[in-house]
Amino acid sequence: MQLPNLNGVRNASDNLKGVSIVTPLELNERLSNEFNSKVFLKREDVQKVRSFKIRGAFNKIKSLNLNNTLDKQIICASAGNHAQGFAYSCAKLKIFGTVYMPETTPKQKVDRVKMFGGDFIKIVLIGDSFDDAQKEAQKQINENTIFIHPFDDNTVIEGQGTIALEILDQIDKHFDYLIIPIGGGGLISGMITVFNKLSPKTKIIGVEASGAPAMFRSIDQKKIIELNKIDNFVDGVSIKKIGKIPFEICKEHLDDLLVIPEGKICQTILDLYNKDGIVVEPAGAIGISAFEMYHEKFTNKNVGILICGGNNDIIRMSEIKERALLFSKLKHYFIVRFPQRSGALKEFVNNVVGESDDITFFEYVKKNNREYTSAIVGIELKFSKDLDHLITKMKENGFFGEYLNDKPETLRFLI
Repeated sequence: MQLPNLNGVRNASDNLKGVSIVTPLELNERLSNEFNSKVFLKREDVQKVRSFKIRGAFNKIKSLNLNNTLDKQIICASAGNHAQGFAYSCAKLKIFGTVYMPETTPKQKVDRVKMFGGDFIKIVLIGDSFDDAQKEAQKQINENTIFIHPFDDNTVIEGQGTIALEILDQIDKHFDYLIIPIGGGGLISGMITVFNKLSPKTKIIGVEASGAPAMFRSIDQKKIIELNKIDNFVDGVSIKKIGKIPFEICKEHLDDLLVIPEGKICQTILDLYNKDGIVVEPAGAIGISAFEMYHEKFTNKNVGILICGGNNDIIRMSEIKERALLFSKLKHYFIVRFPQRSGALKEFVNNVVGESDDITFFEYVKKNNREYTSAIVGIELKFSKDLDHLITKMKENGFFGEYLNDKPETLRFLI
């Protein structure tokens, strides 16, 4: 199998001049001081389309040399960021293209594809995941249609690898570790292609979301595994099946692979916004989440972390906060047994709920001819250690029915 190479990355760098920007590599003093490391963030979230995807998409489309746009049509499938890079490239090169996106794609990403592509882009929303959209797009491939793959293509991978060339120009001495998000594997493959040749001592750490660990499963089983079901929340890296080229590169050269819970990623998004003033999408936060969870590995080291995208829809913030609170064990849901008599709620508040606890969700319907009925109650704690005391008080006062946090399917249905 032919693989991407360093010369291809250097050619891509020439192709991208005047198209992509050289994004900053910033020392993050908060993370560096807190974890006793030197932590640098490569800020692809401030790229023209707020993600690195413009690099691979433009490099591939430019390489096609389509002089007569009426002879060929180009198409792609994307959960959002590749579509934006594709749309920008089509408008820049004046080539007509069609984008297939999942119906679950955040509206903010769909709107930005329209904005970047203008009259050169048609959008088709179909399926529940990237994989669904990709299957539909690939059905359209014929002699007059070219599919621009988001990650399983050498020219696309070489475009993504230009980030690595920039990093090596921006640092004074080598990184001990470089932490890179993994979706289909194109980004990390491009980084490996460069660092293996120019900075072989740097250890490349891949990161996946726990709801879609396609690379982890594939490397573990020594063959490409297609996941039956995924959590689409971290939409930029949530796919069922990785690429063949990335698999060949990562199984040989990836130094470690970490799988991170979605709740931790949400916590990182909030911290980056509140403490650093940085707005990232879930996929953009995952590398920092991995660094924080496994910080002992990186003590007294120079660490680079790639923030791959900043396309976060503001309407998702309530869900992000909720997932973060659940992960940090500060938000808890219960089925509470209430006696159907006057004063029962007041008794619950006075005898069970602590002074620093906050009832954030309460759903109750009175049922006739029943001694007890149930309410779904959400309580936010100030300290996670207070949970045991809260449950004890519920039981002592006869209110405890069922704890729902460890029943995610039930909780998702009820809340």
